Amino acid sequence: EVQLVESGGGLVQAGGSLRLSCAASGFTFDDYDIGWFRQAPGKEREGVSCIDNTDGSTYYADSVKGRFTISSDHAKNTVYLQMNSLKPEDAAIYYCAARFSKMIYYNDYLSVSDFGSWGQGTQVTVSS
Repeated sequence: EVQLVESGGGLVQAGGSLRLSCAASGFTFDDYDIGWFRQAPGKEREGVSCIDNTDGSTYYADSVKGRFTISSDHAKNTVYLQMNSLKPEDAAIYYCAARFSKMIYYNDYLSVSDFGSWGQGTQVTVSS
């Protein structure tokens, strides 16, 4: 059974940092892309960042480039999202999700619809 468990959310002041973790189990970690997505109240879920565990390639939404860093620990089957210089508009529930890397996808790495397995989410609140 695929399981993704997020942790690390919380309340932080604008300009501060948080590190989110996504612990994965139930599948071959090295064969999957792991993405981070977020959903703010009243807004659609959007892609934030993704890592391709087959080759380590990383992808970011323009809104977080230069501030967020995604990384993968293959020994721990865990993906991290380091978030620096947080802004109030980064506040949302953050989800990690997985998709099999070796499929052919017609959308980019941050497309919500291509990811079939999701965690329960972790809340990030940024105070101004």
